[in-house]
Amino acid sequence: MHTIAISSFKGGTAKTSTVLHLGAAFAKFHKKRVLIIDFDAQANLTSGFGFDPDENDSMAQVLQGQKTCKQVIKPTCIDRLDLIPADTWLERIELTGSLAADRYSHERLRDVIKELHYDLVIIDTPPSLCWLTESAMIAADHTLVCATPEFYSIKGLERLSQFIGQISQRHPLNVLGVLLSFWNTRGKNNRSFIDVIEDKFPAKILKSKIRRDINISEASAFGKPLFETAPSSRAAEDYLSAAKEILKRL
Repeated sequence: MHTIAISSFKGGTAKTSTVLHLGAAFAKFHKKRVLIIDFDAQANLTSGFGFDPDENDSMAQVLQGQKTCKQVIKPTCIDRLDLIPADTWLERIELTGSLAADRYSHERLRDVIKELHYDLVIIDTPPSLCWLTESAMIAADHTLVCATPEFYSIKGLERLSQFIGQISQRHPLNVLGVLLSFWNTRGKNNRSFIDVIEDKFPAKILKSKIRRDINISEASAFGKPLFETAPSSRAAEDYLSAAKEILKRL
């Protein structure tokens, strides 16, 4: 089982869309058994599959020992693709219940998912370097970094690189790649942005890049992946390409 934490230091990098569409691509087109975990209290991944975060249990209940993973897993509209939803309780979960007194609380996610039987587990993390993100990376074998070709996104990669490096000193963690979204093939600063990324994550930029596409946000409104709502769109094509490239790297 490969476990991948999808990471970003700031919002707006299409991180959640990446989790949703890579998970769907692996399950639908590569016949993999995939679990995606919404580990962000904003619960956008949960909503993106048409689930109401207020009506479903999350990993919070599992980490507190109140439920098992199997009790909170939800099947999605894609065969072989399951979801563990998020809720607002995740926001400060490390300060409540049994986690508050556990000095190794950030290892609990790793412990509760290691008995699951999937080909791939993909974890959507918050766009910050917090307890949730650290827990996800400790639970993961790999991290996929999401970025956009704009100043603040690229600027945050330095801190994210340092954060990943600190975790790697005590837990094996491979940077699987850097995926660029909202890509404009004619962007005048593309070369400059790529050079900065190469400096922080050498040889990690994926050849596949996700072009800007209104179909992505429209798919969210339907609670389904692009492959169900706009299968011939350019973003669907890009996510399929990224999924193939990532499987090769794995």
